Amino acid sequence: MNFEGLDPGLAEYAPAMHSTLDPVLDAHLNPSLLQNVELDAEGVALETLPVQESMHIMEGVYSELHSVVAEVGVPVSVSHFDLHEEMLWVGSHGGHATSFFGPALERYSSFQVNGSDDIRQIQSLENGILFLTKNNLKYMARGGLIIFDYLLDESEDMHSLLLTDSSTLLIGGLQSHILEMDLNTVQETQKYAVETPGVTVMRQTNRFFFCGHTSGKISLRDLRTFKVEHEFDAFSGSLSDFDVHGNLLAACGFSSRLTGLACDRFLKVYDLRMMRAITPLQVHVDPAFLRFIPTYTSRLAIISQSGQCQFCEPTGLANPADIFHVNPVGPLLMTVDVSASKQALAFGDSEGCVHLWTDSPEPSFNPYSRETEFALPCLVDSSLPPLDWSQDLLPLSLIPVPLTTDTLLSDWPAANSAPAPRRAPPVDAEILRTMKKVGFIGYAPNPRTRLRNQIPYRLKESDSEFDNFSQVTESPIGREEEPHLHMVSKKYRKVTIKYSKLGLEDFDFKHYNKTLFAGLEPHIPNAYCNCMIQVLYFLEPVRCLIQNHLCQKEFCLACELGFLFHMLDLSRGDPCQGSNFLRAFRTIPEASALGLILADSDEASGKGNLARLIQRWNRFILTQLHQDMQELEVPQAYRGAGGSSFCSSGDSVIGQLFSCEMENCSLCRCGSETVRSSSTLLFTLSYPEDKSGKNYDFAQVLKRSICLEQNTQAWCDNCEKYQPTIQTRNIRHLPDILVINCEVNSSKEADFWRVQAEVAFKMAIKKHGGELSKSKEFALADRREVGSPEGVLLCPSIEELKNVWLPFSIRMKMTKNKGLDVCNWTDGDDMQVVEKLGWGPARAEEEHGVCVYDLMATVVHILDSRPGGSLVAHIKVGETYHQRKEGVTHQQWYLFNDFLIEPIDKHEAVQFDMNWKVPAILYYVKRNLNSRYNLNIKNPIEASVLLAEASLARKQRKTHTTFIPLMLNEMPQVGDLVGLDAEFVTLNEEEAELRSDGTKSTIKPSHMSVARITCVRGQGPNEGIPFIDDYISTQEQVVDYLTQYSGIKPGDLDAKISSKHLTTLKSTYLKLRFLIDIGVKFVGHGLQKDFRVINLMVPKDQVLDTVYLFHMPRKRMISLRFLAWYFLDLKIQGETHDSIEDARTALQLYRKYLELSKNGTEPESFHKVLKALYEKGRKMDWKVPEPEGQTSPKNAAAVFSSVLAL
Repeated sequence: MNFEGLDPGLAEYAPAMHSTLDPVLDAHLNPSLLQNVELDAEGVALETLPVQESMHIMEGVYSELHSVVAEVGVPVSVSHFDLHEEMLWVGSHGGHATSFFGPALERYSSFQVNGSDDIRQIQSLENGILFLTKNNLKYMARGGLIIFDYLLDESEDMHSLLLTDSSTLLIGGLQSHILEMDLNTVQETQKYAVETPGVTVMRQTNRFFFCGHTSGKISLRDLRTFKVEHEFDAFSGSLSDFDVHGNLLAACGFSSRLTGLACDRFLKVYDLRMMRAITPLQVHVDPAFLRFIPTYTSRLAIISQSGQCQFCEPTGLANPADIFHVNPVGPLLMTVDVSASKQALAFGDSEGCVHLWTDSPEPSFNPYSRETEFALPCLVDSSLPPLDWSQDLLPLSLIPVPLTTDTLLSDWPAANSAPAPRRAPPVDAEILRTMKKVGFIGYAPNPRTRLRNQIPYRLKESDSEFDNFSQVTESPIGREEEPHLHMVSKKYRKVTIKYSKLGLEDFDFKHYNKTLFAGLEPHIPNAYCNCMIQVLYFLEPVRCLIQNHLCQKEFCLACELGFLFHMLDLSRGDPCQGSNFLRAFRTIPEASALGLILADSDEASGKGNLARLIQRWNRFILTQLHQDMQELEVPQAYRGAGGSSFCSSGDSVIGQLFSCEMENCSLCRCGSETVRSSSTLLFTLSYPEDKSGKNYDFAQVLKRSICLEQNTQAWCDNCEKYQPTIQTRNIRHLPDILVINCEVNSSKEADFWRVQAEVAFKMAIKKHGGELSKSKEFALADRREVGSPEGVLLCPSIEELKNVWLPFSIRMKMTKNKGLDVCNWTDGDDMQVVEKLGWGPARAEEEHGVCVYDLMATVVHILDSRPGGSLVAHIKVGETYHQRKEGVTHQQWYLFNDFLIEPIDKHEAVQFDMNWKVPAILYYVKRNLNSRYNLNIKNPIEASVLLAEASLARKQRKTHTTFIPLMLNEMPQVGDLVGLDAEFVTLNEEEAELRSDGTKSTIKPSHMSVARITCVRGQGPNEGIPFIDDYISTQEQVVDYLTQYSGIKPGDLDAKISSKHLTTLKSTYLKLRFLIDIGVKFVGHGLQKDFRVINLMVPKDQVLDTVYLFHMPRKRMISLRFLAWYFLDLKIQGETHDSIEDARTALQLYRKYLELSKNGTEPESFHKVLKALYEKGRKMDWKVPEPEGQTSPKNAAAVFSSVLAL
């Protein structure tokens, strides 16, 4: 509460006031309160007050039950009823906390929280109590032990705290911000700015956070973003207290008068449905505290500091007869609290007394309280002599020890006490063979068989526990080994990129990916969806469909996903990044509303539940792609996807692949039945409630989840009211791709998977009998002996059957009565049934409604020690992908962990050890799915994208045009040269740390965004003249325009004030994609970084980078400015960079390279030129000389008049 209106004499309180207090001499104390109360030498009460036996409590009416002294003479600053146990907590102005047990107020514990500051708020948690003082937050056990002690900034002046959930806390005070703390990590996670400083009271409902300010205002804030939604200007002076219940908010406070602040006897009441004030409530006491006590009605208790308490309805009239009086020992009441059961009220006064008022003789503080732990009684044998521990020479042998013949714990055997040094491993034989000795020191080249500065110690003789991934370079985050990480294989742990001063150039991705498939980089915000992007990519119909799509929407997820799939197609094992796709993803309002967009702090702290997040993302992306693909009207410039055989009128192909029609039936108990049709793109598993450990097939659970039946309240048109109804759901036709969200979000579902896997393992042991081998190696050897193909496992190993409940195939059949039959399916069943009847898959489906689905992908949540864990995918890569990448035709399961890709055994994809590997998403596909669709990809990007287009900038004029678009007769051909340069701005700064040796380690690189892209003609009469000079509009916050290096100024990217040719990133991206697809060769300086930020994959034979053309091995890279000065006698990049100038200079340097190297036929002579270049550079310290009065190059190209004439 706000103390501005209190008696100013309280501010002069000092702890020394009560040091020699004699209770008999204190005029304010009631003598009856001090009966049987023992005081120590400093006057602090040691025993609680007894209840007077004659006291009578009337049922339903609040009356005083007990009064007790917490701390004699020290004002009570706060009181709080424990929410978990039958206890009352009291904090004093001297920083002392006391707890009382039960309605008899028996003293439970008493301890000092702060030595100087008063306790301002108390909050009970399951394991302890939170105490808030001026600039300190302390979490202590109920017995007084400190769990954590968090010291806030000295300038803070905290007054209130609010527990928003079990682990998140808001702290407010007189400063202009509110802190959010994570109680698990004991760290500040957010700092919310407050427009009106001074938050002294905070409340929460399921709609808003309510913040009461000292200025008299009450602000209503959004639960997720903490932004102000509404604000009530309640009082002109100051706010004293307020409370919220249901749709009502009541507040009391002080109004400004000529003489100062005066207590306002009108309570302000607000209706939260209409967000306006209703009739103020006039009361008969001076309100200082307010509490809703909703029992039968929404009663409101108004308490004054003098001890008067009045009950009234917030929308009615106050009756003087409803006033009762609390008799405080001191002159003022300082604090009020109401128990969770509403049966008890606690009042604390300025003389350290606590008064308990209840409405029943035996009240309970909580509806369901747990049992309180009490200290065990101390049993002392009176026959033993007392021991004085203050005597240093006291013999400890006086302590009796029972006689025993057993070995004591301290009696270690000699074998365990002897030192056992670990022997050094033997030196590699290759090192010994190549070693040359100089004196007593040997030198040998590094054979590169071990990690640098690391020697593995084999603590066990067998190496069976080490998997084949043990030699992969560990990322920095993996160096901090946690105790339970041994169960998580290294290939499943979260991988991160180790950045050096060269960025990514010297990071060896081949350590993590020895295949030709492309991984995805994880450092981009919201890259948790990388595994799901890979799943969608390896669905062949989806891959072809998405790449055939193109539309005019600036942020279309289907278009951006198609561009990303094209990069994955072109890559030969190099990782890609989905920066443009995730940029578009962040702009979708639905994604933000569903909580799919994580802040950087949330990702770092693991605040989001990744398993739930990826399942929501799965539903969102399928719905979004379905909506994007339904847009059939495509402009002529983007024509291509519309003519594909994928599209059909009325529905998208995403709908054809994933959607299935459902029939929802609602049966009321009156007999009325309502049937509605709907469609769904995926199903969520619904698990049975049986806890007996009964065996359930996965097919049974899946059928139960698809054909769902539940009892719920629903509207009945016949009864014209809500009635209990039976809701049933039936499927009308089967989808081509069956998507399942596992919903393993709690230990209950995890235990179900664990139990079913154990039951399935026991059944498999019984089924196979003695045929099982102990390990995979023996199983493979047995398979080879009998000559079985590798795809068929005749004798599975025991390891392959553990933790397996998920089938590789399931059979689904639509019955004649519109029912659904689901069962687990094996290849043996397929051969016996389908081939026996002479059915093919198509005939089996068309004539008999039988569909066999094969498991194609599983997305798994890895629970490692890091916050939130990580997500990986097991994907069965089909024949077409292997044919394109490797030229072979086969299927193989792979693990996709961001940029780590490794082939795995198929049983690994269905093995889920619930201690660390939890299933999240399953993808099943129909057999022979690819044969049902046309898988041809027609490039939808046409030459018209290079033609002239309008600028987004409102102020752009023709006189500002810096380029001439290509004419139809200038369209580029295969092998044509195009000069390219790009400029960037920074969206997020680099995160780095300094090591103890002074070197810098990059934790997270800066997040760059392309701001300008320029392409100049490389041949013809207009050589050197730009045909693209686009400034890229961005909706994201730019933290640094890098004007010195980019030439981009604030306002250049703003459509309202920019005079540049402003366009969207998608528009310019299409132009570059067309140039890449047509086969032009790009000439530039440092193009690798440019293409990386633009998010383009360009074949290496189409890139002519002058930074590598003029480079000697193991030497430094040379800047464009120095090369232009040395070879062309040009002075460029004087004050700032210009992409037109840089692109044209790179073209000239390439011509110079061809001239010096005789078109590459004389490498030796060119090597001499490079050697002279490096010698000159070292002499000049790689700096271009600047003669006085000369700031422009000698032969600088004149600004072409044709462009200015436009």
